[in-house]
Amino acid sequence: MKARIAPSILSADFARLGAEVTAVVEAGADLVHFDVMDNHYVPNLTIGPMVCAAIHPLVNVPIDVHLMVKPVDRVVPDFAKAGASIVTFHPEASEHVDRTIDLIHDCGCRVGLAFNPATPLQWLDHVLEKLDLVLIMSVNPGFGGQSFISGALDKLAEARRRIDRANRSIWLEVDGGVKVENIAAIARAGADTFVAGSAIFGSTNYEQTIADMRTELTRALEEADVEAH
Repeated sequence: MKARIAPSILSADFARLGAEVTAVVEAGADLVHFDVMDNHYVPNLTIGPMVCAAIHPLVNVPIDVHLMVKPVDRVVPDFAKAGASIVTFHPEASEHVDRTIDLIHDCGCRVGLAFNPATPLQWLDHVLEKLDLVLIMSVNPGFGGQSFISGALDKLAEARRRIDRANRSIWLEVDGGVKVENIAAIARAGADTFVAGSAIFGSTNYEQTIADMRTELTRALEEADVEAH
């Protein structure tokens, strides 16, 4: 399993955003996670497609746009034009989940579906075959710097079982409270893509923090191999 680390720019220094994004990619990030909040679906207001377009030329990794907005369809084409590689949305923010998935694909982006801590995975019964990514929120969305909700581990494990049964290359992403100290346990639950905001941008050495995360992920994978045999 390839593990991907996606620093969330929600925790970056916005006065130096271009330099921050460049630095974290140079430090080894696999993706740049781009959190969009509308002060409607979630109680905060962040950034839009103009900022995405501004950072797109600065990075050579995919921009992973997480739309915490409602309604969602109106802004999808804007983010696709701004350079998003992946667009993830919440089922509660769409009147027609299947139609929104098709819209994102039609705009040339990979598509993800996000699940809040209290959102059941049953949505996957109907659309898993059309997804490229499943995002499990391990905090309630709206703010950075929150603590990991332990119940997300069981939800990740169930999502992993569903993905494995589908036998498709679907990423399983986790977002919220991910840090060096818990990333191994999260990986053992089945995640392969790890959003980390304050754990990386709040550290004094981005490269070292990402390297420490990869060390923990390698250890988790080695332990899983030993258990499997």
